[in-house]
Amino acid sequence: MASKIIEGKILSVSGPLVTADGMRGASIQDVCHVGHDKLIGEIIEIGGDVASIQVYEETTGLGHGDPLLSLGEPLSVELGPGLMAMMFDGIQRPLDDLLQVTGSNFLRKGINIPALSRDKTWHFKPAAEVGGQVFSGDIIGTVVETAGVSHKIMMPHGLSGTVQKIEEGTFKVDDTVCEILDDNNEVHEITMVQKWPVRRPRPIAEKISPSQPFITGQRIIDTFFPVMKGGTAAIPGPFGAGKTVVQHQIAKWANVDIVVYIGCGERGNEMTDVMNEFPELIDPVTNRPIMERTILIANTSNMPVAAREASIYTGITIAEYYRDMGYSVAIMADSTSRWAEALREMSGKHEEKADDEGNPTYHGRRLRIYY
Repeated sequence: MASKIIEGKILSVSGPLVTADGMRGASIQDVCHVGHDKLIGEIIEIGGDVASIQVYEETTGLGHGDPLLSLGEPLSVELGPGLMAMMFDGIQRPLDDLLQVTGSNFLRKGINIPALSRDKTWHFKPAAEVGGQVFSGDIIGTVVETAGVSHKIMMPHGLSGTVQKIEEGTFKVDDTVCEILDDNNEVHEITMVQKWPVRRPRPIAEKISPSQPFITGQRIIDTFFPVMKGGTAAIPGPFGAGKTVVQHQIAKWANVDIVVYIGCGERGNEMTDVMNEFPELIDPVTNRPIMERTILIANTSNMPVAAREASIYTGITIAEYYRDMGYSVAIMADSTSRWAEALREMSGKHEEKADDEGNPTYHGRRLRIYY
């Protein structure tokens, strides 16, 4: 159950780390609106009335006594039609929309835009029938998202029941497309958009052992360093050795349905290369631009460092969502070292104990999200 909304006051500001009092009753991982500009933050520690908040935007201008509001819900992403071919920042704000709103090539603090457009319409085709039983994860309908991706609208996790109403038509993502009667005779209105906490893995029935090769399209990798679908791999090397170029090539030519590419602390020009090249490259399967099967999470080195840490979880959650539809998804995070830099900076601000190499003691546990 979500925590209640809590109002507090800022005590101190140290870079992206803010402390506030009056926060008794709030929960760790709750999203907060920080300051008068309502900057996005997340509670990372609570002690009595005092909470520590990790802010995902520039904190310049915040001061003692400024308001802070805990929203009582964890940092989440929106999942639904409209994700494909989009470019988001580390907390899933659409960068193209931010550009239009601000008229600037740089992020401005305090601007919150829905990840999925509330104006665009989609043609919904039912896959369930009135009177039929549906359970968590069942596909209740489909939407053509791009030429190669049929977006499958799934039942929300934890909900099952009987279909009371469902019909074909053109809808916005937040319109009701289906009504479900659960076992307690309560009616639930289902839309095409769901929210999922980024730090909670999406549920699975079982972990399937890898059995098919992941063809990267690079002969040297496929011959000497083969990878399985469902497996993981790392490309170690110093700065400037070509790790990013290799990942670009894999994103272009791998035998997958969807690519989620995370630029975690990378240079802005590297993400620009992706944006310039992918719309021009043609997918041999669909004969459409490769960008139509790609989702970019861009939290470059000049963006707030706190959101860099969250960008990995944002990308993984989106990848798991399309995996649940049955698609083969390749997720690439570039780079692990700069993600670790973000952890080190946040840990240092919080005065946590570090290991021999300066990393926080929980660094190894966090790395499990990769390996």
